Amino acid sequence: MAKKKKNATKRIYILLGILVAVVILAGIGAQMAGLLGDGTRTTNVAFEVVGIHTITQVVTASGKIQPEIEVKISPDVSGEIISLPIAEGDAVARGQLLARIKPDFYQAQVEQADASVLQSKATLAQRRADLRNAEYEEKRQKKLFDTGAIAESVYLTSLTRREVAEASHEAAEYAVKISEARLSEAEETLSKTALYAPMNGTISMLNVELGERVVGTTQFEGTEMMRVAKLDRMELEVDVNENDVVNISVGDSATVEVDAYPERTFRGIVTEIANSARVTGQGSSEQVTNFPVKIRILDAHNITHATSGADDIVMNTEVPVERSLAPNFRPGMSGTVDVFTKTIAAAIAVPIQSVTVRDFNKIKKEEEAKRRKSGKRETPDVMVSSSLNLDEEDIRRVVFLMVDGKAKMVEVETGITNDTHIVILSGVSEGEHVITGPYRAISRTLRDKDLVEEKKDDFRYGKSGS
Repeated sequence: MAKKKKNATKRIYILLGILVAVVILAGIGAQMAGLLGDGTRTTNVAFEVVGIHTITQVVTASGKIQPEIEVKISPDVSGEIISLPIAEGDAVARGQLLARIKPDFYQAQVEQADASVLQSKATLAQRRADLRNAEYEEKRQKKLFDTGAIAESVYLTSLTRREVAEASHEAAEYAVKISEARLSEAEETLSKTALYAPMNGTISMLNVELGERVVGTTQFEGTEMMRVAKLDRMELEVDVNENDVVNISVGDSATVEVDAYPERTFRGIVTEIANSARVTGQGSSEQVTNFPVKIRILDAHNITHATSGADDIVMNTEVPVERSLAPNFRPGMSGTVDVFTKTIAAAIAVPIQSVTVRDFNKIKKEEEAKRRKSGKRETPDVMVSSSLNLDEEDIRRVVFLMVDGKAKMVEVETGITNDTHIVILSGVSEGEHVITGPYRAISRTLRDKDLVEEKKDDFRYGKSGS
């Protein structure tokens, strides 16, 4: 009895093993059918009707706000600051005194140079008298020599003395010019002990205090004492990747978002694109190449710092706003800019996730392997392709259309993109049904002529279905 029960249990295990094997083989068969594209697999997909869209390409970057015009002020002479009549944040006018450096040493140099000029002029007067005396003596000796009263050597000696006197007089004249130049230089140096505002603006930075000693820029880098900026003309400097900077042009419109004003968006325009790159992590696998781009903020701002004058670049009247609503931007604030580089008003476009890539040589190899397995003779086209090197990659952009319940792979040429859609230049027509999801199927598993059916779930945000 026990033996029969044992045999029955054994038969149950055998049947279960056969059942599991059948299930595994069925799964493998389904996967192989999908890989070979035999049209027996059905994939649940989402699709969208191809339509006409207005596509605007946008380049996004982040950076810091800075004054469009900011002048760094460093002294030309060294010394102690004895006067500092301004404070950081003060509005200043062009020509206004900003600081004064102790002038005693430079005043002494002026007096010394002035005395040198007087001395050289006295020497010149002496040399002029010597020249007149030498000229008179040379004329007298010439008369005597002409009458035969003196020897020729005596006359030649007087002629030489006159030439020496002329040379000394000329040297004295040059000495006067040198002394006067030194006096002018000393006076110029003395004048540099007073620093004046180079333009109308605001003291945006003050790095020194009254009584502090500063170093001039004559022989050294010098001390940066302060900065004068036009705070009503601010710009955002951002770093744009080398792949995106080629799409940006001077004059492109932009929108600016400043972290300090999260609920507001400001208008801007591209004013400058750098020719030289900023490279970080050079020589490493993390090397990044960016180009600085400057975007002028057009909306009126920093009204209390507004200045007027012939050198104005951006007038606040460009964008009229209420003064009470004008934002107060400060240098160093963080911001993000969206630069609108190009717009196509009526373009055939599909969702970005619909466009993928396929290796056409790999597809040809799979088709030939399937054909050989089925025993079919190769067509002339296939025989030609067999002579090609199918081991090399032939990557092309494609989309999958939904046609009569099947996926149709179509090679496309693409154009600009926005956040959601990409322009199709060739390969797809308006009104066709382009497959938009699931992403895994489009990017990896979906093949030409696969059976597809619509699934109501939305795959555009990464939901899987089949």
